[in-house]
Amino acid sequence: MDGITFDHVGIAVESLEKALAFYQGVLGLKLEETEVVAGQGVKVAKLHTGKTTIELLEPLGPDSPVAKFIEKRGEGIHHICFEVPDALAVVAKGKEKGFDPVSEGLKPGASGRQVAFLNPKSTFKVMIELSQGPADAGKKK
Repeated sequence: MDGITFDHVGIAVESLEKALAFYQGVLGLKLEETEVVAGQGVKVAKLHTGKTTIELLEPLGPDSPVAKFIEKRGEGIHHICFEVPDALAVVAKGKEKGFDPVSEGLKPGASGRQVAFLNPKSTFKVMIELSQGPADAGKKK
């Protein structure tokens, strides 16, 4: 599909403060922004490096998907994200070929983007996030 680019790596962490001590203090990466994504149950810290971003994901509570991930697997890479023009079209194409979405439809993600996830059980043990522009993208001209 045309227009697909690598966007970021999402890393599940128990504490943004502790993780930032490494990513900023040791690696020297610049913190661009933090935000709470309530619908995903996370606080996100974005660090840009080169042409990509690292998103550190701290769970807001014990019931968030990231908290459950950390409980089951420990801290570490949670997902990789691709920016796509139409996430639902990619999900539909994936379903046709036997790749399962985590849930139906799009969900609000960081930076006002709309996202969908593909289940790592069907994508070679890697959670894939598909991200497209905000819901109102293209409506203002």
